[in-house]
Amino acid sequence: MHLYNAWLPPPVAELAVKEKQAFTEVVNTIKSTWHPEDPASAFATLKWIPIVQNFLKAKSEIALEDVKVLIETGLELFFQSQHNLIVQVRWGNLLARLLKKHGKKLDLKILWRPFYNLLVQRHFTRCQSAEGLSLKRNHLDALKSLIHYSRKFFPSGSAEEIWLEFRSLMDNLWHNSSLEGVGFLQLFLPTNPVNCGFYNSNWIKDVLDLWAGMPKCQFWDFQWGSIMCRVIKNCPTIDWECFLPVLFTQYLNIFEVPVANNNGSYPFSRADVPGSTISVFCSRKLGTITREIAKSIVFLLKPGGSAQVYFENMVSLLEQYYHPSNGGWWTYSLERFLRYLVYYFQKRLSQEERNAEVESRVDHNILGKLERAAFVRVVLKLIERGQYSKSDTLAETAVYAASVLSYVEPSLVLPFVVSRFHIALDTMTAPHQFKSAIAAVALAGRALLLSSSEASENVSLPTDYKHALMVSMYNTLLGMDVNDPPKTLATMQLYGSIFSSIAKIDDKEDGSMMMMLDINFSEWLDEFLSRLFSLLLHLEPNSQSNEGLFLAPASGTFLVEDGSFYFCLLEILLGKLTSPLYNQALKRISKFVHDHILPGAAAEVGLLCSATLYPNPAEAVVQLIKPMIHSVLSSLKDSPSTGISSNQTLSASSAEKVSLSPGLEASVAYCLNVLSVAINFGGPHLLQIREELKDAISAAFDAPSWKVNEAGNHLLRSLIGSLVLYYPLDQYKCILSHPHIKGLEEWISKKENNTEEVLAGPKWHIPNNDEIAYTNELLNLHLISALVKLKQICQIENQQESGYDKQHLRVILLQIDASLQGVRSCLPDFNPMPRDGKHENEKHNTAFIWGAAGVSIGTVELRQETAETIDITCKYILTHSADNSMLLELLVDILDALANYGSLEYAEWSNNYRAHIHAGRLDPAAINEPSINYITGFHTQGKRRPRWALIDKADMHNTWRASQSGYHKYRLDDSISLPEHVILLTNDLLDLTMKEYDGVRQMAGKSLIKLLKRFPSLIKYCMPKLTASLENSGTPEHAALGACAILQSRTVMRHIMKDWSAFSSFVLALLGSSHHESLKAQKAISELFIGFNLQYTGLPRIKSQSSAESSEKSAYMSVITQIRSLSSDIQIVHWRYNLMAHRILLLMVLPSYDNFDFSSKAREEVACHFAVHLKSHLPPVRFLAAASLVLLLQASPYKKSINDNLQSSCLNVAIESSLEDALNPILTGEGFFKDMLNGLSFDHFFADSNNTSGGGNRITQSIRDKSINGWFQAFYDPWPRSRNWNSLLWGGAFLPSFAKLFKRLVQECGETVLQALQNPLEELLIATEERDKQCLASEVLAGLLHSDVSLVLEAWESWLCTAVHKVVRQPTVETNTEWATCIRFAVTGKGRDGKAIPLMRQKILECLAEPLSTTVATHMVAKRFTLLSAALIETYPSCMPPTEITLQENLLEEVLNCMGHSAAQVRESIGTLLSILCSNLRLDSAFAEQPSSLMERLNWSAFLVERAGLYATKIHNASKSNVLDEQLSSSDDKNYKGDTEEQEHIKWMETVFYFVISALKSGRASVLTDIIVGLLYPVISLQETLHKELSNLAKVAMELLKWQIVPQPYVSSAVSVLISATNDTSWHTRIAALTFLQSFMYRHIFLLSSSETEHVWDQLQKLLTDEQVEVREQTATVLSGLMRGRNDKLVKAFRENSLKEALLLQKGSKTRISKAGSSLACKHGMVLALSSLVLSVPYDMPSWLPGTITILAHFNGEPSPVRSTVMKTIAEFRRTHADTWALQKDSFTEEQLEVLADSSSSLSYFA
Repeated sequence: MHLYNAWLPPPVAELAVKEKQAFTEVVNTIKSTWHPEDPASAFATLKWIPIVQNFLKAKSEIALEDVKVLIETGLELFFQSQHNLIVQVRWGNLLARLLKKHGKKLDLKILWRPFYNLLVQRHFTRCQSAEGLSLKRNHLDALKSLIHYSRKFFPSGSAEEIWLEFRSLMDNLWHNSSLEGVGFLQLFLPTNPVNCGFYNSNWIKDVLDLWAGMPKCQFWDFQWGSIMCRVIKNCPTIDWECFLPVLFTQYLNIFEVPVANNNGSYPFSRADVPGSTISVFCSRKLGTITREIAKSIVFLLKPGGSAQVYFENMVSLLEQYYHPSNGGWWTYSLERFLRYLVYYFQKRLSQEERNAEVESRVDHNILGKLERAAFVRVVLKLIERGQYSKSDTLAETAVYAASVLSYVEPSLVLPFVVSRFHIALDTMTAPHQFKSAIAAVALAGRALLLSSSEASENVSLPTDYKHALMVSMYNTLLGMDVNDPPKTLATMQLYGSIFSSIAKIDDKEDGSMMMMLDINFSEWLDEFLSRLFSLLLHLEPNSQSNEGLFLAPASGTFLVEDGSFYFCLLEILLGKLTSPLYNQALKRISKFVHDHILPGAAAEVGLLCSATLYPNPAEAVVQLIKPMIHSVLSSLKDSPSTGISSNQTLSASSAEKVSLSPGLEASVAYCLNVLSVAINFGGPHLLQIREELKDAISAAFDAPSWKVNEAGNHLLRSLIGSLVLYYPLDQYKCILSHPHIKGLEEWISKKENNTEEVLAGPKWHIPNNDEIAYTNELLNLHLISALVKLKQICQIENQQESGYDKQHLRVILLQIDASLQGVRSCLPDFNPMPRDGKHENEKHNTAFIWGAAGVSIGTVELRQETAETIDITCKYILTHSADNSMLLELLVDILDALANYGSLEYAEWSNNYRAHIHAGRLDPAAINEPSINYITGFHTQGKRRPRWALIDKADMHNTWRASQSGYHKYRLDDSISLPEHVILLTNDLLDLTMKEYDGVRQMAGKSLIKLLKRFPSLIKYCMPKLTASLENSGTPEHAALGACAILQSRTVMRHIMKDWSAFSSFVLALLGSSHHESLKAQKAISELFIGFNLQYTGLPRIKSQSSAESSEKSAYMSVITQIRSLSSDIQIVHWRYNLMAHRILLLMVLPSYDNFDFSSKAREEVACHFAVHLKSHLPPVRFLAAASLVLLLQASPYKKSINDNLQSSCLNVAIESSLEDALNPILTGEGFFKDMLNGLSFDHFFADSNNTSGGGNRITQSIRDKSINGWFQAFYDPWPRSRNWNSLLWGGAFLPSFAKLFKRLVQECGETVLQALQNPLEELLIATEERDKQCLASEVLAGLLHSDVSLVLEAWESWLCTAVHKVVRQPTVETNTEWATCIRFAVTGKGRDGKAIPLMRQKILECLAEPLSTTVATHMVAKRFTLLSAALIETYPSCMPPTEITLQENLLEEVLNCMGHSAAQVRESIGTLLSILCSNLRLDSAFAEQPSSLMERLNWSAFLVERAGLYATKIHNASKSNVLDEQLSSSDDKNYKGDTEEQEHIKWMETVFYFVISALKSGRASVLTDIIVGLLYPVISLQETLHKELSNLAKVAMELLKWQIVPQPYVSSAVSVLISATNDTSWHTRIAALTFLQSFMYRHIFLLSSSETEHVWDQLQKLLTDEQVEVREQTATVLSGLMRGRNDKLVKAFRENSLKEALLLQKGSKTRISKAGSSLACKHGMVLALSSLVLSVPYDMPSWLPGTITILAHFNGEPSPVRSTVMKTIAEFRRTHADTWALQKDSFTEEQLEVLADSSSSLSYFA
């Protein structure tokens, strides 16, 4: 039994044991209800899903056999209900939850293929069913979640099947099918034990190659990272050593951080992943890629492995970005990385410890002490950097990480925590450190206590732990400062953490834990209370008050906000005090409370009193509560009184109005509010002051003050709750002491509760007879008597509504409200309405989940009588006091408490522990002990918490059970008659939801929605009034607003989707609500319509019995006719309603599996209706009509072949073959296409212009209006299917939906449309100056060419070929991008993978490949190359036919011959086309058996590299020449020839750079790596030339190359090129090479071999003495960066050599200098070497650093640039070590500090 259920109150626990049998009955009922042959039976099972979910939430003890039967039945039902998304969503979520909770204990076999088929059918196939986006999104999430938890049950061989299924999708990484392929792999690929054998070294190599093939794509990285993470974790037999360099290279480069002073983000956005792909394969539940990286690293670690070394180097590179001074947008990913590292490390250790207890064999991969220490030592670097981060999240994560790791390696972490705490105490200038340091001690408090005990034999015992705790207890008292809330809350958290570990707080010298701290707790307690009282005296409430169920008078200060430890600390502290200390505290608290009136801190003082009363209510009631009550009574004794609460009969006459003085009112209200919070847990001890309490409450209700009356309401509510509710007692007393450490409390894990002491459970408050009798007495006085008075008031017909009469009503309603709120669900619920004079059968009262908030009080008749009286009162108030919002809100509260049985308990549970006062107690890290604990050596299955925290959770668990025990009775059986009183209250709430006051309307609406959810049959009763409020013209605005709020709720919307009459009335009412013209009403109606679209589940089922079939069909057609009439006349109906009518009209005819025969007849009429409205004057209607026709025209009878097996419907039902006969008369109408095209041309938006070209009749649409049409995007396949990286190849104004419209029209109507479009299209093509018409022409032509209709092939020769030629040759500069998009659309491959070739592709390519005349303008040449590029990026290289290959080879030969074109725009187009051609042909050759003869003859890769190197050298040499200007100005033929040759070289190189940029941006560089590496030297050498355009292109290429990861086989070549560049004669080239080298070394640090690294180091050391000072300084910067990622022999040798050389130089030895040549360059090089050493450790203080910085300081007197280097280095050293200088300065000797101080001071001007 779960711990929470074992600890339930005894009366509840006795009943909870029946739940196991009840669950079996539920499973059997579900199994018997489901019949595969009856689809309707699936709906019948849905009502049982909440019951099963409640069993899981209640943590009931259920049989595994029943769970298995339920899962098997549920899976069968799930797959059989493929056409019902609602059933699949509900069952999918339930099955996922069952598999997650019980999957490890079950033996199941689940096939993956049915999941895949369902996913493709519903989310990857164009489907005509019209489910709303919300439903589709929920279905997708449920399906993915179910697949995720089913993977572990996939049978053997599934992994291989899945890999083979999707591997082919990634043959072309530039096509979006590759994204879908990796998404499917991530979703389906199992790593369960039976499939682990599939994963081997070859598979891993293939995966790593694929992963590297698409750089800088977050989606790609996440999917592969997730796959690799699962394999690393679940397949321990794989040897990962040979793959670690590549893996860690990927991991490091995923973090986008600024390297070498560059921007931290990739310079080119790769946000071209389709949104639909992201929505399908990514979700928030999957987390971030940093989680996968951290998890992978943790599970790669093993004894003797090299993963730890790679991890250390990776952290060495990243740790600098954790420092507060290096924060940025990248901080979030780094914070997540740290958190997940610690989380999964802890999880792995816990799993290994559990396995070690179970398994006898030795696992060699288990981490030992050395491995644990090594990991903690590395992570501690990140914690140290991030602890004081400016990002609160990172600072909190660092503290959390330290607390967890303190249980793993306390000898490393705890000294760090203590030292940082001492530094924070000593550093007065950095107050931000204090909060973080206190929080660290708080979270590690228990670890410090455990480690400081002599019984901790597993760890060394530092001597300062006890002292640190003692210092923290005393010195942090000053941290309780009203002016510094964060520090105050951190201090309280610290005390709460320490006291939670202490068994008892005592001053006796008995060797207890606290005496080990040498603290006099009597003195400490006095000082603490003094600081607390001072804090309370100076509190100032916030502007907004936070009112809660138990804390209505909350002042809203930071002490009671969410997350505060204030109340928790007080309860722990006062609950663990011994009697002498408690009495000491009680006296001081009593004196403070009685001496001060603090209206601004009523909640805080009330909580203080409540915490004081809880441990010893007998004493506290006498000393604390009773004096306060007497104070209230004495204050009100002689004050004016209304006598309202007396038992005298009310008279109709009104008395003179009286009031209290402001001071008295504030004082009395304060005392009552404090009392209402203080007595929450008084229980039977309040009976000793029963009469005083009765008098005080009566006096409060009699007082002529609304504030005092309300305070009386709170007091009565708390008193009744304290008497009748179940709540734990003695919660904070220690029951279990630590078995080995005296004075320490043993914490508990809820997953290990086998001991008798744990199972004993807490002591509960069970109301006795005296408490019940006193409660009944209070109810008689304040409920029953109040009802009598209320009836008297309501029966007086002609009384005057004076203020005093309203006060009567308010006070009486307050009494009733307090009684109901206090007694809650203890007052029995309504019984079902009697049938034939008999009550419903007792079987209907059967509960499945048992729970009770308290003992039963009163009778059903009392609730019924109250309901009747309140119903009368509601009608009375609405008649006589409808303008009194206070009365109406109070009435809603009462109606809610009466009607929604159990809702008060549910609200308390959902608000997290009795409103917000308990928010800090939910699960704070300060009271969590991890499951692994190497301090004591005792490990558990789950984390441990103090017993009081688990009791809190058990209490809330019981509260939730009480809210659910009777909730589902009326939802399970429709035959149960509703209680008549519920109908009365529903009617009252319905009236109140339509009142003019917003607050009243919202409160009543929430209450009514809760009521309708519990009683679904009430919705039919409410629908007429709700729809009438929209439809009737005389209805006021507020009634429409209230109706919209109710109709939009998910409960009502679900009913509308299931009931035809409700659906039709709702739709007609919505479309008939245009008379509500106010902005608020229109906004509400628009939001209602959008909500209807989002939640739409299909047309409701219409019964088809023979007797009613004809009438129902006529009703259906009648609704269609009415909607068509509303959508036709735009003069009468507002355009927004016209749009909504069209949208609903489409929904009415889209197929539904139950009603398809109904919609088939109407489809033809509606399709014609939309075709007519293609000419509408309303742009939104035109767009909607076009999108609707795309949906409706699915038969495609003229389509030559259907390569993409798209069904006309997802419902497996046949649709009419064509709508051709119906559409032809419309399409052939006079001027139809001309008018249609003219209108559609206006519907284009051009981002580079303020308005569109022809927009004369545009309508300004809000976001809500646009979302009406935005729904259609879900029905379109995302296009384009290939990457967008070049703005020239993608026109933003091109609308694929319009192109698809013309494509469908041709496929549906054939020659009719083709002929009708010829002349209009030619007219559009001629209008070259009209941009919108050109754009529409591109869409028409794209649709025709992609239609795959044989008639189009015939028309190609007659006129379409001429049209394409005209497109290429006519000047259309402004719409070139749209025409490029047109060509892309026309040649786009068919099918989901894009491999099927369209009918017209070859014709189009041949047309574009025809060379232009040499006399055409350059922009036409550029346009042709751009159109060719657009066409070729849509080809699939691995599936190209021979004709396409030959065409591309010929184009490549042509392009290579014209790379030096004179026009820049042509060169750019050529560069782009060249990258596409080269990559296509290169990838094709990978699949081809042998290369073609033309490719062998061209040898284009060698040609590009060799010629680029030659031309780069020539340009570089020419740029160095000083006679370039003379050459340019000379008229000599020879000079002119040289100039022309150089210009040709420059133009050629510009094309090469365009090629490189295009290849890198598009991702195609992955197959062109050899060429990219070969072009590296030209890019570097041409960074600085006299030709600015060339240099700018080189710089762009270099910025992209800095982020490029060179695959391992090419790294050696790249290093050679870079070394060669650093030896270049031009110092500009050397600097450019060094700049690139810094990024290159960072990104490839794990791929470089030792010899390559040594070569680089040797070269850099040589460059330290370069003759150019800029080169020397850049070299030092590169060296400092290299040393951060390595800690090997190279760094050590460089450090020792540099120090040796510096010492020799310092002593005056000139031997080396005389040999070197230039003394200044050598000296500066020595100083730069020292500088790089110092800057390589910006925040640490290794042992060698003090001596190094001191030696460097001795060179301060040298001339520049030596001196400036010294000064800059020392200044940077001081800046980076400022935060920890107080600690690190101890590493220096006095002499060293003196030298450092002298070198830091500036020289005097007069020196």
